[in-house]
Amino acid sequence: MKYDPIKNVFANLIENNAFFRKSFYLTLQLIILRQWHVKKEIKALHNKKDTFTFYDAGAGFCQYSDFILSYFPNASVIAMDLKTDYMLSFQNYLKRKGINKISIYQGDLQSFIPQKKADIAIAIDILEHIQNDRQVLKNIYNSLNHNSHLIISTPSNLDKAAAFTEEHVRPGYAMEDLIEKVQTAGFKVKTVKYSYGFWGKIYWILGMKIPLTMTSLSKLFLIILPIYFLFVIPFNLVFMYLDMIIHNKKGNGLILVAEKE
Repeated sequence: MKYDPIKNVFANLIENNAFFRKSFYLTLQLIILRQWHVKKEIKALHNKKDTFTFYDAGAGFCQYSDFILSYFPNASVIAMDLKTDYMLSFQNYLKRKGINKISIYQGDLQSFIPQKKADIAIAIDILEHIQNDRQVLKNIYNSLNHNSHLIISTPSNLDKAAAFTEEHVRPGYAMEDLIEKVQTAGFKVKTVKYSYGFWGKIYWILGMKIPLTMTSLSKLFLIILPIYFLFVIPFNLVFMYLDMIIHNKKGNGLILVAEKE
């Protein structure tokens, strides 16, 4: 499946409407399991009043940058992506609110290193899109201060759907492979776990696969999606919570936290 055309539909909807943007970010929080895992790890590393710089590597819609600026009032953000349109749209949204704590950069993670070092970085569903992932990890390592952290979310090699996503250059990672690459870049791996286990897979089918398939067939399905989500979200919230609290012996996703000592 090709996801970029679907993303562009939502980008156009939120471009100049603050209400739609906040509603979109809230919807992503409700329907995307990996955001639950990633935000949980961020909160475990930083207290709400901490002052730190957050590096959003492969920022996309900037939903994680929005979370940082909303939840951590003393934080600042470095956002970087190959595409600038989504990031610039988010920056303009912040300017209208009088917020200027974000720096936007266009570039390739295989070569880009921000001038200002960060205290925490995320790489959320990006490594599987990039051929030279070892160089990306090395560059992120060099972008961080000492005693800083990197959080990675990526498909595991157990995720069969990842093999059929056109934008992917590899069908997910074996846990051992990801650990080796992160350690070779210089990081100390603190935790690594499977996400999208038994309950997470059920959530994904109901909350992601079915609606994305419908939307890719016709934009008219956008009209009935709110009704669909009203029905499935209560069930999905339970499935997502179970995926968070249960130790998954295997799963379609990997969540890794590493430290630059």
